[in-house]
Amino acid sequence: MRSTLKQARIAADMTQQQVADYLGITTRNYQKIESGQMLGSIKNWDKLEDLFSIHQRKLRQISQEDNR
Repeated sequence: MRSTLKQARIAADMTQQQVADYLGITTRNYQKIESGQMLGSIKNWDKLEDLFSIHQRKLRQISQEDNR
């Protein structure tokens, strides 16, 4: 899971649907990005970086517990 991305979304008081709408993608595709099942496009990572004001490299990180 990309816990930084999820935490940023929660801190912004946004639902997965709202972020998906902002990106112009389906909620399911956003869920896959947030869970780490899908990479997502560079365009979407640029938008997420702008939305949350967090560098996309940090947002893209997969948490260690998921790598076990």
